[in-house]
Amino acid sequence: MPVDPYIVLLLGTVGLAALVPARGMAAHVVSGGSTAAIAFLFFLYGARLSTQEALAGLRHWRLHGTVLACTFVVFPLLGLAARGLVPVLLTHSLYTGLLFLTLVPSTIQSSIAFTSIARGNVPAAISAGSFSSLAGIVITPLLAAVLLGNSGGGFSADSLITIVLQLLVPFVAGQLLRRWVGGFITRHKKVLGLVDRGSILLVVYTAFSEGMVQGIWHQVSPLRLGGLSVVEAALLAVMLVLTWYGSRALGFSREDRIAIQFAGSKKSLASGLPMASVLFGAHASLAVLPLMLFHQMQLMVCAVIAKRRARDSERSAVSPGTAAAPRTAVGTGTRSG
Repeated sequence: MPVDPYIVLLLGTVGLAALVPARGMAAHVVSGGSTAAIAFLFFLYGARLSTQEALAGLRHWRLHGTVLACTFVVFPLLGLAARGLVPVLLTHSLYTGLLFLTLVPSTIQSSIAFTSIARGNVPAAISAGSFSSLAGIVITPLLAAVLLGNSGGGFSADSLITIVLQLLVPFVAGQLLRRWVGGFITRHKKVLGLVDRGSILLVVYTAFSEGMVQGIWHQVSPLRLGGLSVVEAALLAVMLVLTWYGSRALGFSREDRIAIQFAGSKKSLASGLPMASVLFGAHASLAVLPLMLFHQMQLMVCAVIAKRRARDSERSAVSPGTAAAPRTAVGTGTRSG
């Protein structure tokens, strides 16, 4: 089962923030750099997202509607239901982070990769992930306003203004300038990929530094982290089962069901971390902890499921007395989404 190297870097950044948190003037410099990094991240998201390709996928509106419903309706409902686990398994702060996790959009890259491995509908996974990311820019903050309120230093009128200026405006600017900068971004994809991942590391360092200075990490014990792991494992299991058997009940083909399962059961670390930094401020470290844990969990579990789906497809493709048709190998990378 894969261990995302990026998660190792994130954990290393958390450890650095615990040992050497930014204080005083350094904290102001790091915070300013984090703000700029978040704006740049969402500019890149906007410039990379092909609106034309996403709109072309509207012919699969039932599939995309199903994925959006799983991401922004079913997930949040399960998050609200988990409130009953406070304070038995979760602290209030960890529950706030868990609820925020359920509001985050789906991934793009890893959903596509796993759908490809499992021999599913890859174009549908691309469109579904794009739709989810695009909708999440607006829907996630609105859901946070309704469901989180001011809990844990969460949503407020100031947060709304900050989200518009720091997330939505750069994203729209990237979309508008895509015609001119899209080619440059494509040619320098690897370098910019390192830049945006480095930007997220800076966001994580800033958030966890503020948490260390505020002393909020004294609220978390190993027992509570164990409880959070159990809750998130149950959440992922419910969504995987629901997306697979629910899509069958809705009459989708096997290929479409694979795309729905992987796009509808996953959450984006890349989108969630910057949003949490804007929404929660000094409390962002506890808010993103459930998302970081869920990200690694979904990669490990979905890798196993994808390989099993691929084997099932191979067996069903081979009928008695005939040989399976040769196939082209598919890449299996699972970058953070």
